[in-house]
Amino acid sequence: MSAILLPFTADRRIDWDGFTAHVARTAAAGITPAVNMDTGYVQLLDDPTRHEALRIARDTLGAGRELVAGACVVDGPGAAFDEAAYGRQFEMIAAVGGLPVIFPSFGLTAGSDADMLARYRLMSHRVESFIGFELSTEFVPSGRVLTLDAYAEMLQIPNCIGAKHSSLSRRLEWDRLALRNRVRPEFHVFTGNDLAIDMVRYGSDWLLGLSTAAPEAFAQRDRWWAEGDSRFDELDDALQALGDFAFRRPVPAYKHSMAQALHLQGLIAGDEPHPDSLRRPATDREIIRTILERIERASQAAS
Repeated sequence: MSAILLPFTADRRIDWDGFTAHVARTAAAGITPAVNMDTGYVQLLDDPTRHEALRIARDTLGAGRELVAGACVVDGPGAAFDEAAYGRQFEMIAAVGGLPVIFPSFGLTAGSDADMLARYRLMSHRVESFIGFELSTEFVPSGRVLTLDAYAEMLQIPNCIGAKHSSLSRRLEWDRLALRNRVRPEFHVFTGNDLAIDMVRYGSDWLLGLSTAAPEAFAQRDRWWAEGDSRFDELDDALQALGDFAFRRPVPAYKHSMAQALHLQGLIAGDEPHPDSLRRPATDREIIRTILERIERASQAAS
């Protein structure tokens, strides 16, 4: 699964044509699009804009194609958990046949791990199935990463089919994979570690932000991995170079890096981020250009 960037034009308006083309491009590569995620600035969008992203994504994919979407409630420190607001997000996603990813809010992550899991269980009655989300505060202040004991409890929620793990820690993710293998092998650990995209070697699935810059290259990488083709390694290394550069601190500015990468490839009209999002310097473009050239060479390598 790949989190879809929501692109903006030079005059800071949403580039819906670019968004539509990017959803189509991602699906054509054989990757499930995930809209209204952090990469799509979901916490900075109002509900009408989220709804439009969902509508366009479904219209672009057509019936029957899998669509994943963030269920996001925006609140502030000290806010109470708003189950009804999450319910409205679930309804909006269900209306287009999407699978929700529960985006963290202050109300959801406040208190103990047991408190948060109790809220997950409440929400689980509102949806047929969902994906959980552990998100480091490196990405958003409302994020939370569970203890391993609490993660084991999340695995016991029957209709939680998996969880995106974005701690940026291999060690924590390895612990989750070992636990998953013992307790519930069908559960999906969706790596969100853009600093370690080779976690597929160890049994993770993936739902990454980095992949939005090069869905075709990620699809090629995965084919080579499935086939046992050693070209996987150099392509993975090239893609990781982009992840290492784009996801440096401050991490939330990676979205601007993704826009720069897509614009350099001629795939979106401009490289502006959301007006309220962090920016990268314009000088990053030349470094990204050289990394994209490396990715292209690795993608086209002869066997």
